[in-house]
Amino acid sequence: MKIVNFSEQNSVMNQYLAEIRDRDYQQNRLVFRNNIRRIGEMMAYEMSKTFDYKMKTVHTPLADAEVSVPTDDVVVATIFRAGLPFHNGFLDVFDHAGNAFVSAYRKYTNEEHTEVDIHIEYLATPDLTGKTLIIADPMLATGGSMELGYKAFLTKGTPKHVHVACVIATPEGVEHVKKTFLDAETTIWCAAIDPGMNEHKYIVPGFGDAGDLCFGEKL
Repeated sequence: MKIVNFSEQNSVMNQYLAEIRDRDYQQNRLVFRNNIRRIGEMMAYEMSKTFDYKMKTVHTPLADAEVSVPTDDVVVATIFRAGLPFHNGFLDVFDHAGNAFVSAYRKYTNEEHTEVDIHIEYLATPDLTGKTLIIADPMLATGGSMELGYKAFLTKGTPKHVHVACVIATPEGVEHVKKTFLDAETTIWCAAIDPGMNEHKYIVPGFGDAGDLCFGEKL
């Protein structure tokens, strides 16, 4: 399984990452959402370099032109609600892609808020058989919601390649994906991999709760 960690490279993506981590920038939800979206756009561009391509003849007003175009049948999937701006970033680039959605939310199972369970309630997806599936979720913490989302998608077909895309991951989350994503060739893409999580299963240093920062606090 290949892992791409963009924080090990020099690019403007690191500037967007610095801003979404900054608690002062986080006061502006629009700026926060836009930076998540831009990271998705840049990650999608880098991802497109790994696709299969073929030559296509395009008829211009003056003559024919030969252009190399991707042949992958892409489906961009996300996990409600935190993944929506990230999803939109990928869709800005892969504008002909199909779309898939699943609701997976974490629920604490003890009073100390140190044990987490994941619940799936909603699924909408096209047939995934033979497709290139991109699962875009900003946070890969324990990997539990990513695993359950992936298994839900697999009920609608087996893709030929799975791209797990996240803004920030932990080593634990990466290892969990390695152990559980066994049905198709998989690549993990991260803007950064942070050292670990606190006792409440939040990534540290991370940037906080992605859903709340994008859309406001929930009950």
